[in-house]
Amino acid sequence: MLHALKGARHLHSSAMKQAVSELSIPVPWGQIKGKVWGPDHGRPVLCLHGWADNCGTFNTLIPLLPNECRYVAVDLSGHGWSSHRSPGVFYSFPEYVMDVRRVVDALHWSQFSIIGHSMGGNIAGMFSALYPEMVDAVVLLDSYGFLPTDLKEMIKVMRQGMDQMVEFYKQTEDKKRVYTYEKAVERLSAANPTLSEQSVHILLERGLVQVEGGMVFTRDFRINLKNIVRISLEQGLELQSRIKAPVLVVLAEDGFEKLLSGQDKKIASAIVQAYKDRKHTVVTVPGDHHVHLNQPEVVAPLVSDFLQTKLLTQRARPAEEQTSKM
Repeated sequence: MLHALKGARHLHSSAMKQAVSELSIPVPWGQIKGKVWGPDHGRPVLCLHGWADNCGTFNTLIPLLPNECRYVAVDLSGHGWSSHRSPGVFYSFPEYVMDVRRVVDALHWSQFSIIGHSMGGNIAGMFSALYPEMVDAVVLLDSYGFLPTDLKEMIKVMRQGMDQMVEFYKQTEDKKRVYTYEKAVERLSAANPTLSEQSVHILLERGLVQVEGGMVFTRDFRINLKNIVRISLEQGLELQSRIKAPVLVVLAEDGFEKLLSGQDKKIASAIVQAYKDRKHTVVTVPGDHHVHLNQPEVVAPLVSDFLQTKLLTQRARPAEEQTSKM
């Protein structure tokens, strides 16, 4: 941890009322950036944001969670202040899972918890299935942990993604449009109508960079291309069965499910039912897809209770028992 945070600058946020460290981890194509809250030796918790967001999505939630934990929220590759992937490379879940593996290796974490929102939850689900011995608790915020694709659609989607990548590199004009800050706010608000005004400003702290003539969005446009790496429902359920850690699924009443229909909705329902069958916790709260950012007070008690019950209390008990015997 000390090596990974070497040279980190400490920031002060009136919203958090605590020191927040900037994180920078070297990767072959540049840097993975992020933010850190909590004591040096706190229980490690990795926080993964959703598609087109950045680690600022946890700014309002983390200060309401147990202060015994060490929270590291990263900007996933191609998002926020993290480096974009090398030219010609796709963005897909296995690559993001590998990013997580690089991050925890740099932090020297052998076991940790994960909080993931939306796409970040899907990355959390796959990582927890592939490395079950490393993950001791999983929190999915308006995410199913896995988002399988109907087999009949898989070939079409893969082809679309490949065609989009070819066309992307045929474009010779500057792909980064320059905005005033006010226009950038308008664009993000229009693209994400569930975001409150405050939430828009929070995400733009790491979502914009100053250039000559105005500001541009920091995210890589390639994240908009179709993800060509897909899994079936059968594969998703098999992966889910490999997760050994307790899982808390917090779904929003007006969240991601509202975007699903037909076969996709049936697939999501099957994933949720499998969590219930495996005795994991599934809760639905009032709010929209970004409820954890817009109204953290709705989500925080559930996450805090889960971490206290499944993680902190369980870890403290053996130490207390050993102390009583001495």
